[in-house]
Amino acid sequence: MSDVGPGTKPVLPEPGPSSGGGPDPIDLAVGVARRQMRAPATAGVVGLAFAILFTAAVILLRTTPLGGATDADIAAWFASGGDTQVVVGGLFLAPFAGIAFLWFVAVVRDQIGELEDRFFATVFLAGGILFVALLFAASAVASSLVVGVRYLDQPPPTAAENELLRALAYTLMFGFASRAAALFMLSTATVGLRTGAFPRWFALVGYAVGIALLLVVSFYDWVILALPAWVAFVSVVILIRERSRRTDVPGAVPPGHPTD
Repeated sequence: MSDVGPGTKPVLPEPGPSSGGGPDPIDLAVGVARRQMRAPATAGVVGLAFAILFTAAVILLRTTPLGGATDADIAAWFASGGDTQVVVGGLFLAPFAGIAFLWFVAVVRDQIGELEDRFFATVFLAGGILFVALLFAASAVASSLVVGVRYLDQPPPTAAENELLRALAYTLMFGFASRAAALFMLSTATVGLRTGAFPRWFALVGYAVGIALLLVVSFYDWVILALPAWVAFVSVVILIRERSRRTDVPGAVPPGHPTD
């Protein structure tokens, strides 16, 4: 008869060396489970993807030669295929940059783990989501300049319409999205400092870049590129840290192993 009755929890065997002298299956299972639990953090490479995509999108959208253009200039611009850079930057690069950034947010939360401060973690998450929403909105407005002409068989926008759409896209990106990005960076630095998830120098760099993005963007809009630079830097730190962790986990498969 079994000794396990109602209300009695079965006792699982303790991990240890197997009777055959080889590695114990339980130890191997624990090592694989730990490795899989850390796997999302190794996806810090998406931060590098965001840095590349966002930088390229901003450059393409910010350098369109439509400032002060007349109706004839705009018509000639479309006729020459100049609208291609807006299509590429606004409809392809920017959306995928936003998706990569959301994944990057998940990676940072995974790094912080159970130690996260709920107050600052909420601000950090909200700032990241708000930034992506505003990035999408700004890209949509900027892309609407060419979507009607290229895909809906509409006539080119007039000079007045062009100036209005460019002003709206600029306001969304540099007036609001950049501030949401600054909030994300400042709260991330605070969470990393309070939990010890990241080194102190990392938090100080985040504070400096976040404050610059919060204030300087009003006078020099290209400072927004400090955001992808910071994300790329964080991603490299995460990738190095996770590579080290994987080699230290018992039972983990070393990088380069056929099953890796």
